[in-house]
Amino acid sequence: MAGKPHVKLKPQYVRDSYQNFMARVGQGTGNQHNGSRYGFNPITRIRLQLEWCYRGSWICGKAIDCVAEDMTREGVDIHSDDPPGKLQELEKEADKRGIWKSLCQVIKWSRLYGGSIGFLMIDGQDPSTPLDISKVTKDQFKGILPLDRWLLQPSLNNLVGGEPGDPMGPDWGNPRFYDTVVDINGGIPRLKIHYSRVIRLEGIELPYWQRITENLWGLSVLERLWDRLIAFDSTTMGAAQLIYKAHLRTYKVAGLREIIDMGGDALNGLLAQMQMVQTFQSNEGLTIMDATDEFETHQYAFSGLDAVMLQFGQQLSGALDIPLVRLFGQSPAGLNATGESDLRNYLSGIKQRQTDAIGPGVEKVYRLLYVSTFGKEPPSSFEIEFKSLWELSDPEKADMTQKVSTSVKDMFDAQIIDKSTSMKELRALSRKTGAFASITDEMIQQAEEDDEEARENAPDPADLALAAAAGGDLGRAPGQTPPGPPKSGAPNGRPTAVRATA
Repeated sequence: MAGKPHVKLKPQYVRDSYQNFMARVGQGTGNQHNGSRYGFNPITRIRLQLEWCYRGSWICGKAIDCVAEDMTREGVDIHSDDPPGKLQELEKEADKRGIWKSLCQVIKWSRLYGGSIGFLMIDGQDPSTPLDISKVTKDQFKGILPLDRWLLQPSLNNLVGGEPGDPMGPDWGNPRFYDTVVDINGGIPRLKIHYSRVIRLEGIELPYWQRITENLWGLSVLERLWDRLIAFDSTTMGAAQLIYKAHLRTYKVAGLREIIDMGGDALNGLLAQMQMVQTFQSNEGLTIMDATDEFETHQYAFSGLDAVMLQFGQQLSGALDIPLVRLFGQSPAGLNATGESDLRNYLSGIKQRQTDAIGPGVEKVYRLLYVSTFGKEPPSSFEIEFKSLWELSDPEKADMTQKVSTSVKDMFDAQIIDKSTSMKELRALSRKTGAFASITDEMIQQAEEDDEEARENAPDPADLALAAAAGGDLGRAPGQTPPGPPKSGAPNGRPTAVRATA
């Protein structure tokens, strides 16, 4: 039996989407949807437009300011072997030099323009040379100078990594130098700044080829949501203008066309009548008209506008990663909806941005501040940690105080920590809850002296082993009654151990 002839199949093109060519449903089926494209609207490059938007639109201002202010609102906790008084002096120096205010501006201008730097001002050093913190002397560090991308000319033909010996790291591929653009007022001097002396932020980071088109800077946060901003402001302004048309009135006059066509006294008489109607309506609420005339009022319904405006607001909130409760000061609708979970997620995102974007720069700033304040480099244990942005409620503070203090007491009773360490832990708790803030350095110093005295009077481990082998306790013979409760005057509130004698 002969086989069936070979049939050559026509090639079929498979698309990864739903399509119905008969109904013209789906992408590529000859419908209006085929004309949809994403265009190129480089708002980031139009500096004046961005500045007018920042000055004239409150929603644009909030989009720029909220994240920057939240990232620099609480500051940092400093962990070091230095005494607390020394660390407090370091924080005072940071406030004196406006460190956090300047950092806030650096973040703002990076979000608005797509890029900015914070220049670490060190008096007496050439800014074009690499930064060496070990060569900074006392009182040399003067603070941070915020400079946006339009005040700088990066060295696009001289990048980090382009010369032998350049260190690999996060600065690889960034400009080696930044030349300041001198403005007409002369407020900013002509400087050539080495990349190691700046904190660099890029706004929204771009892929490689798009980053090149922006002179190695990033994207303004306003560019992605530009159409949504216009939609939101247009809807808001349109709703405001509808207020003027919320109460429409019509007045029907018999033979109106003939009166207008005649003009003269007839038209003047009609206008005088309308003026009289308007006057009496305003004063006494009366409408005087001819018996054949008709007067009607029309009410405008505003239902649905609030839902439309809320939808546009939610789109902006989602695009900016800023919850409604922070961006608009408005809690979400719904049963038991307070916005607390949204705010917690937002603050967690802020903590991540702090760590990734400004964490290394802030640590460099505080090391510079330490050297400039005390004239020496910080100890090896020196490190910073961003403070929590979530403020605890009073019940939460009370619960945390109870749990931590109980844990500290248990550790002290088990002789795992001494008295001075317990007091330090309790005072550290005051930063979060406010409890035990009255513990002073003098009290901790006295506790350290008591601990040292207790350690000197503690029995030798060999004597303890000898006493245990003899079947008795240290300081008493076997069968002797154990000592009574400790005296109140003993160090640490415990009995002073007596060294056994041969």
